[in-house]
Amino acid sequence: MASGWKFGRFWPLPSVRRSLFALFFGVFSAAAAAGGYTGPLFDAHLHYNTEAWNGQAGPHPLPDVLARMQRSGVKAIVANSRPNDGTRALAEARAETRAAGVTVVPFIRLYRNRDDYNNWFRDETIYEMVLAELARGTAAGPYRGIGEFHLYDSANAHGPVAKKLMALAEEKNLVVLAHVDDVAIDLLMAATPSKGQKVRLIWAHTGIGGTPVERVEALLARYPGLMGELSYRPGLTCEGGKLCGDWRALMLKYPGRFLLGSDTWVNQRWMYYEDTMAGYRTWLGDLPAEVARKVAWENGAGLFGLK
Repeated sequence: MASGWKFGRFWPLPSVRRSLFALFFGVFSAAAAAGGYTGPLFDAHLHYNTEAWNGQAGPHPLPDVLARMQRSGVKAIVANSRPNDGTRALAEARAETRAAGVTVVPFIRLYRNRDDYNNWFRDETIYEMVLAELARGTAAGPYRGIGEFHLYDSANAHGPVAKKLMALAEEKNLVVLAHVDDVAIDLLMAATPSKGQKVRLIWAHTGIGGTPVERVEALLARYPGLMGELSYRPGLTCEGGKLCGDWRALMLKYPGRFLLGSDTWVNQRWMYYEDTMAGYRTWLGDLPAEVARKVAWENGAGLFGLK
């Protein structure tokens, strides 16, 4: 974070805050009228990457992103950023996040830059960086997880650093956020001391390549700590933005195993943040109320001990 940087200079004036609150309640009134879910949301996959805030006053400074969360009814976020400066910036803005009603759950992302995407699984300096970040912590408390990381080839789960980080996650009780295919889920789980029976892993997008629902169900049954995050998930919704039948049935069978996420990996995702969350509210409204609340809030809150 740049020396001398003060988030307060961008925080809205009281009149602006009142306007934001009015819009916030308008969104929920519209959702209620449409029969959608109107309760709190947990965003379990959020990036505050350098291009969003640029270390100071980028296109989406802190007040902008917090206002978007507030308007959307998001009460907690898993923050993971490239580089980790963005996550620390969110964690350090204690007064601002408190005013917005947003709890920051910090994760260590493995990427210092874009080059790290393709080599992290065998780069010992990544492992050293993770250890240094764990020792450093954040203003919002200790890091609670590792990721998001990508494996574009599932065989790279055999990489020495990938194996060490999975073992470390289980040892330190850290949650893993992994953008991988179903084959890599098995390989990553096999790298842990418990062979996947104790580690907690959030599967980003629950298989962005369209892993069949039957395979997702089998993995949920095999690994008790596996949770599916649903951003960008192909085949999730059908006509009218409602859940497709097979996904609805799976959520009814495993109501405690799914999470929502924004995946703000590019600035366009910030521009349409409220639309993304409104889309979730639409199909959540098609679930029984107790299941909708689990997927929307309670699963994420329970994972990290939030009230």
